[in-house]
Amino acid sequence: MPEKNKRALWPWVIAALVLLAAYASTWVELRSGDPRRPGSAESILAMQDQQETSVLFILIDTLRAGRLGCYGYERDTSPTLDYMAQTGVRFDRQLAQSSWTKCSMASLWTGLNPARTGILSAEHATPVEATMPAEILQEAGFRTAGVWRNGWVAPNFGFGQGFEVYERPMPAPVPASVRRDHPQVSLDGTDLDIVDTAIEFLNIHGRERWFLYLHLMDVHQYLYDMDSARFGSTYEDIYDNSVLHTDGIVGRLLTYLAERDLLQKTLVVVASDHGEAFMERGYEGHASHIYPESTEVPLILGFPFLLEPSVVIESRTRNIDIWPTILDLLGLPALPDTDGRSLLPEILAAVRGQVAPREAEPAVAHLDRNWGTPGSESLHNIALEDGGFRFIRTASRGAPEISEELFHRVSDPEEMVDVTLEYPEVAKRLGESVDAYLESEESPWGVEAPAVSIDEMELNQLRALGYALP
Repeated sequence: MPEKNKRALWPWVIAALVLLAAYASTWVELRSGDPRRPGSAESILAMQDQQETSVLFILIDTLRAGRLGCYGYERDTSPTLDYMAQTGVRFDRQLAQSSWTKCSMASLWTGLNPARTGILSAEHATPVEATMPAEILQEAGFRTAGVWRNGWVAPNFGFGQGFEVYERPMPAPVPASVRRDHPQVSLDGTDLDIVDTAIEFLNIHGRERWFLYLHLMDVHQYLYDMDSARFGSTYEDIYDNSVLHTDGIVGRLLTYLAERDLLQKTLVVVASDHGEAFMERGYEGHASHIYPESTEVPLILGFPFLLEPSVVIESRTRNIDIWPTILDLLGLPALPDTDGRSLLPEILAAVRGQVAPREAEPAVAHLDRNWGTPGSESLHNIALEDGGFRFIRTASRGAPEISEELFHRVSDPEEMVDVTLEYPEVAKRLGESVDAYLESEESPWGVEAPAVSIDEMELNQLRALGYALP
């Protein structure tokens, strides 16, 4: 089957495949031939006692929430992810803990804010003493595999702990229909290499219980095929083209699961490490600031069953909450002493049409702007959201003073109007909270993040991502 046809199967053309394969009539009764049956809050709770649910964790690098239809974008960039949201749980205000991949992913995997992971600079790594989700899943009997193309999550930085297989896929020849239009990124291969490797793993282990982590990079490198070239040729248009292209790649993998009756046994998680800026404040890209355009990210859960109606969690949630939630859903041991917490109570309440009581918890984003120059004095950029306000402290290279801003998230969600003069007491209180955050207690593993040397080959691979490294 031609690739351009195969990638379009999910979610609308599945019904035709179902008829051709003469599957059971229950397929026909469900939307678009989706093999999953309707579920409920009780179905979610039952997952804690089941021994067959697998986990597909898809991390779409550099995916900004506001560029998806299910998050209100007017362009049709994300039919697959929109369908997932329409039949699962979407978190409306999900915050990444940094706008730089390594720092963000360290927090996502450990459930700790950056000040506690200590992974703030290019040479920092997660120590072997840390407990990682893959270790918990492997101990519970899961076959574990991770496939990645971003060198910041390479195994030498500690991210391979608990994975039986943790590898960068061999890049296949790039089809002539594929374009790369990012002026700085020159990463080999495409995310199709990741999906092909994932399918090889599932062909072998699909009937066992598995955990598969896929770290996709085509959005980061503004890569798309000509079938996805629908939105023009500006920088933002090309980004949207790559989002649509990646959405189709995710659809290809979900189609594979559906065709092999694996989707009904899989918890699908789609997340991102950070977003992308498009000159809202005079800069482009990420890893330099922590405003909403580079820290507001999607989080969507697709269950082994359909939720009808779908669920939207509207309160502020954080990437440090992701793994506490997944482990709780599966009835597995928790990560130790996390800053994040399980969102299962909110999910259950929403499915039941209730509102779950929740104490307001600070949400932090943190970036050391000297992360790329090891040995330099830290330039901490920290955003702390609490009580409807977001406070940002910025340290800049060459600037003698630290700047501080306060935004009222309710009236100004894009954070464009500094209201420090209107709410001086709020600014003072949140500034003190930032001070306390920087003095956070040490990580539960009790050791500092080790420094690892990066050889020239690895440096070149990281430079290929567009990062200016020495």
